[in-house]
Amino acid sequence: MLNSLQAQLLKAGLVDEKKIKQAQRAKKKAAKNAPEKVQDTAAAVERARAEKAERDRQLNLQRQEEAARKEREAQAKQIIEQAVIDRSTGDVPYQFVVKNKIKKIHVTQEQFDRLSRGRLAIVRLSGQFQIIPLEAAEKVAERAPHWPVIIAKVEEQPADEDDPYAAYKIPDDLMW
Repeated sequence: MLNSLQAQLLKAGLVDEKKIKQAQRAKKKAAKNAPEKVQDTAAAVERARAEKAERDRQLNLQRQEEAARKEREAQAKQIIEQAVIDRSTGDVPYQFVVKNKIKKIHVTQEQFDRLSRGRLAIVRLSGQFQIIPLEAAEKVAERAPHWPVIIAKVEEQPADEDDPYAAYKIPDDLMW
């Protein structure tokens, strides 16, 4: 069972019969191992398919989280827009801290009192600071925790027993 090339090489004396039989055995052995390679490639294809499915699942999960975040932010924006308190007639400056910077807005005296006692909150909407009620501010902070919501903290400090000025309380609305 020699093919024409093997017969020509044998006639030319370049190979002997032993080498030809060895080459034929190697060819048959490779043919037997071919199904294993097919199985290996099938396993590799299945593995690649599973990895792609996992990547697609992760990407889909990220997209869903992003959509949920955008929806919560839209809800927070709508809450602010519905609950905003008009401060256009304000002439009293109210100062507060945002990212280690002191900001100032003008409010009415009633709004100033409520802000300083923690009954109103300040939020930022479209680059402008707005005043909203405390309940709305809590809803905004719940839906968009990364948005700045400024609420004055009213803390009672225990009085020292030996403080000579304990009888003199400092008013909350003291203006410097």
